[in-house]
Amino acid sequence: MTAADRLDSQSLAAALATLPGWEGDGETIRRVYRTDGWRGSMLVANAIGFICEAADHHADVLVTWPRVTVTLSTHSAGGVTAKDLEVARLIDRQIGWRPPAGSSLQGPERPFVE
Repeated sequence: MTAADRLDSQSLAAALATLPGWEGDGETIRRVYRTDGWRGSMLVANAIGFICEAADHHADVLVTWPRVTVTLSTHSAGGVTAKDLEVARLIDRQIGWRPPAGSSLQGPERPFVE
């Protein structure tokens, strides 16, 4: 990726409008996931790690109690690109997944991510 792949401020603002909870500063996009504590933070961090490794596009991840902050940027482009937005969507989908109604899976008694 090069600087030509970097999203301009209008494109970034439009994309962030479709990603609830994500913020951007032109250089990066960032989201904070509130968790139920250490267990939830580790589950979220591991899910992010798996997605980023599988995508070969790595995030900065800060794990604390009770939250995980993920920051994405395409270093070779010097800012945010379509790669960052795609990874953000994958992270949201994975972390937000719950068993659907009518499933034989019931999910945890208490959610680990708010």
